[in-house]
Amino acid sequence: MSVYYHKFEVRWSDIDANRHLANSSYVQYCAQARMAFMAQHKMGLKELNRWGIGPVILHERYSFFKEIYMDQTVYVSLEIDGVSEDGGIYQFLHKFYLADGTHCATAEAFGVWIDMMLRKATTPPADIMEVLNQFKTQDTKIFTKADIKALPFRPNDLDPALFTTE
Repeated sequence: MSVYYHKFEVRWSDIDANRHLANSSYVQYCAQARMAFMAQHKMGLKELNRWGIGPVILHERYSFFKEIYMDQTVYVSLEIDGVSEDGGIYQFLHKFYLADGTHCATAEAFGVWIDMMLRKATTPPADIMEVLNQFKTQDTKIFTKADIKALPFRPNDLDPALFTTE
């Protein structure tokens, strides 16, 4: 059971009108931490292209505890908080820490692996499962397809005629 940390220096472009880290920056920091983690563990773009798969986030949620400001150093952790038995479904747990260890926010990113040609959910190779297993939390959940169906939002298509402007 390991924890991965990725370091960020908060830049001007990362803050919002309230002069703290923007919501969109939290999303970007999590995505960058995941890709850095994957690259460091031989699951980067080169390997994903060779395997013909990609990670897709289906649902993210955040809880914020303390503001983060420009010029602060932030560490974003990564752990595997849930995974299906075949590894096709996963959940990353991210925590945002200041350099002094202050816990500022937590995020969960729930997703699946997709076959890049078929554009359908798939299972990852054993190499990925080995890495995911190393970074499981103490309370890692076991997911099934029912967990995807239980996500809080479902598609609700509209009649395109609603979008005409006359």
